Amino acid sequence: MIRKQVNNSMHKEEIAGKFKQLQDRITKSIEKTDGKGLFMEDNWEREAGGGGRSRVITNGNIIEKGGVQFSAVYGELPDKIRNKLHLSNSNFFATGVSLIMHPENPHVPIIHMNVRYFELEDGTFWFGGGIDLTPIYIDKMQAKEFHLQLKEVCDRHNIDYYAKFKTWADDYFYLPFREETRGVGGIFFDQLNGTDGLSKEQIFNFTMDVGNLFAPLYCQIMKQNAKTPYSEKEKDWQLHRRGRYVEFNLVLDKGTKFGLDTNGRTESILVSMPPEVKWTYQYPIEKNSKEQQTLSLLRKGINWINE
Repeated sequence: MIRKQVNNSMHKEEIAGKFKQLQDRITKSIEKTDGKGLFMEDNWEREAGGGGRSRVITNGNIIEKGGVQFSAVYGELPDKIRNKLHLSNSNFFATGVSLIMHPENPHVPIIHMNVRYFELEDGTFWFGGGIDLTPIYIDKMQAKEFHLQLKEVCDRHNIDYYAKFKTWADDYFYLPFREETRGVGGIFFDQLNGTDGLSKEQIFNFTMDVGNLFAPLYCQIMKQNAKTPYSEKEKDWQLHRRGRYVEFNLVLDKGTKFGLDTNGRTESILVSMPPEVKWTYQYPIEKNSKEQQTLSLLRKGINWINE
């Protein structure tokens, strides 16, 4: 339940501007690390109010397809969203950055990150966001380092954040019909609105620290794994694991649903889809294989830092 929090110390235009700058920093870092791919920019307007700036990279040295999206939209809140959030106020503003990277090499993990801000005209507001990593083949040491850096960011702001948001990510990035987590998780938070004692500026600073962590964290993973040789079998497994990603985004992802329910730009929302994907009926998994090992680790509650 979203509670009313009136705080005029930060204006929505300022927050949107900072998110836009975040998009700039991220796309520059990815281009530099990839060494070939460049982002194509597409500016768009939403008929009901606002718009965005979509940036897409394809056929790079490392990234086969990736998108870094900025949006700032406003207007009358659709009945479906208002009823779901139990809100009586109808005028909203929402802004954020959302990204996903689908690498060419199956040894470079898929990654997702988003940061977002939502506001109603009566002063009700909240922040949300998170990062999660989806390896095609799970590397425990890589998962450990990933979670250590997330914990360090969380601990700077609230010592309870990492455990809380890590559990939230485990529960959120989960395919119940497969009984699998999407990957090794990360952190996920939503509806942070000051009820835990933090000011609006403090919540914003935490949200920005999460956003700013993405580029150095993922670019290091890109550099470490991009030249690892891979077989046709490993590439085939990657395409099937991408299928799980599609299933989550289309069936369960709240951000996808929010964008579509608020008449967002479909092309930008669904840029998260991979460029190539496979579904095979009852895909055969060999006993004691790397594929089976990865499947055995797609479960909630793993303490990756101490695994």
